[in-house]
Formats: sequence, structure tokens, C-alpha cells
Amino acid sequence: MKWISVVGARPNFIKIAPFVHAIAAYNAANPDTPIEHILVHTGQHYDDKMSKAFFEQLNIPEADLNLNIGSGSHAQQVGNTMIAFEEVCQTHQPDLVVVVGDVNATAACSITAKKLNIPVAHIEAGLRSGDRSMPEEINRLVTDSISDILLAPDHFATDNLAREGHDQKSIHLSGNIMIDTLDVQLPKAQALPLPAGLEADNYVVVTLHRPANVDDPKKLASLVAAIMAQADAGIHMYWPVHPRTRANLAEFDQLPPLEAHPNITLTQPIGYVELLRLNLSAKAFLTDSGGLQEECCVVGTPCVTLRDNTERPVTLKAHGGTNVLSTLDTLPEDLAEALATPRKPYRPENWDGQTAPRMVQTLLN
Repeated sequence: MKWISVVGARPNFIKIAPFVHAIAAYNAANPDTPIEHILVHTGQHYDDKMSKAFFEQLNIPEADLNLNIGSGSHAQQVGNTMIAFEEVCQTHQPDLVVVVGDVNATAACSITAKKLNIPVAHIEAGLRSGDRSMPEEINRLVTDSISDILLAPDHFATDNLAREGHDQKSIHLSGNIMIDTLDVQLPKAQALPLPAGLEADNYVVVTLHRPANVDDPKKLASLVAAIMAQADAGIHMYWPVHPRTRANLAEFDQLPPLEAHPNITLTQPIGYVELLRLNLSAKAFLTDSGGLQEECCVVGTPCVTLRDNTERPVTLKAHGGTNVLSTLDTLPEDLAEALATPRKPYRPENWDGQTAPRMVQTLLN
């Protein structure tokens, strides 16, 4: 049997690593009936800092095929990916295409495969924010609507899929594959020292990259002011800056005050293990990331998510997690509460580090 799996952006790499390793483990145990696996990297994230480092750190084999799609508008990325991936499918004739997450490559490759009558499995199916202004939400809805096998991370996701009318036989509560990666990488993270100048439980990690937060000059200026206010109060703000965000900070003249503040550290994007190390000792996280909501939940770090909604409600404090949603108006209050909240790890059902083997077995079945 031949499977093609697709990665396109940095979050996908974290999710595909345990899947690749689970296939290798199956093949080692079943040499007479191996899975022929082809890993396709669409190249949606093409910066070495955002891509290559993840492949190396997470021990993901080099992609068999790189489509080199690069940046562009959503339509350009989706269209170019579909054209390139159609040729891949026609050349290799897979029995199954596995897509991951909610990036443009996810939707583009699932549509392409289905038009060629190739079954599609979606890892991280069923996540819903309810916000159709987010490109990721459109990608999720499109991908799930045509996928044959829906591999969901939590019961909120399975409920969403059932409510949308999907056949129960296609829905599988597999668990969160990102936590497989976290568990494997945890010893490496624990062995790392903290960056110079940081003290455990006396810093906040900041990661912001979503256009809704960083593309508007006034909103970005307000965010910078809020971050500087925390720094003025004595909390060290440690900020690995996404390339998009750094470009906007420079364009909107927000970099100089941040770089000059003694309690603010701006860095280039960092590797998965380094970010996990920061998470283990952080007083809190300020983020707009999806995956970090989940990692903070498992590690126990209070997390303030600068968004009006989340496709990961299982991480919210109301459901046992560590995460709260925040706006610019409530951010000072939410950060203050997070800083006063003790660490409280929480693992939802099947977030046990064994999601990838379950997924491989589901696909085989």
C-alpha cells in the first residue's frame, strides 16, 4: 500500500513527526506488508528558520518531494499547490492521501486528491472556531467536508463532525498528535538551560503572528504598549518574533522602544525544543497560536490567547485547561490573572503520547 502525507507550514511538521515514526515502527514489525510512505513538503514555509530547523530537531526524514510553492496570496498558494500536487498524485498513484491541520496546503491537496478519486484522511479533523473570516476555518471546513477518514483530537471536534452530519464510521477520536511530539521532546527540553537573563517563573513568552493582530498599525501599537507595560512592572517579556510580525514592527516604527527596554528580549524564531523549554518555566504565555494553547494545557502554563475565539475549546479554563481568550481591552486584566494562577497540567482524553500509532492502525483498518 502507498500513502502520501503532506506538510506545508511549521505546525504541520510538529504533527507529522510522530506519524512518520509510527509508520516506520509498523514497517519494522511488518516487513512483509510495509506501508510505502511518501512525504511531500509543499514549501508554504520556506525560510530555514521556520522549516529546516524543525525537520532536523524532530528527526523527520527529509521530504521525498518539495513543491517549493513559497509565499503569495491565498489563491496563489492554493492554486499553485493544486497544480503541483496533481502531478505528484498522477505520478505516484497513492492509495491514500493524508493531510494535516488547517493550512492552505491542507485544503489544496485534499481537493486535488478527491478530484482524482483518491481517499483522503485528515489529521486534526473537526476543529471549529466558528469564525469564517479566518482562512484556517475555511480550510478546515472544506477539508473535512470531503475527507473519508476524520482523525479528531478531542470530543469537541468529534461532536462538531457529528453535528455537521458526517458518518459516525468516518469519525475517530484519535487524540492530539502534537502531544506525541511533546512527550518525545520533553527530556531534551528539560535538559536545556534557560536563555541568559531569564529566571524561572519570572517571564512571559510572547508569540504573535496572526494578521488580525499584527497587520493593523493601531492594534500592533496597542499590543506593544501592553507588552511594555508588563515589562515596566518587572516581568521579563521574551518574544521570538515571527518574520511577518518583525516586518510590521519595523514598518510601523515599533521596534526601537521594544529593543531598548531592559525587560524585553526579541529573538529570531526558535526551534520546537527551545520553545518547549521556555514553556516549562514560564509564568505565562501570551499568544495567538493554536498549538501553543494545547501545549500550555498539557504543561500547565497559564495561557492568554489574543483572539475572540478558539478552535480548541478543550484547552480553556472552563473545560479544565489553562487557556483564556483575551482582547486588547481585557488583556491587562487577563495577564494579571494568568500571572497569579498556579501551574496546573491537564491532559484531555487520548492526549497520551500514543495518538500516531492509533492513527496508523485506524488507517490500516
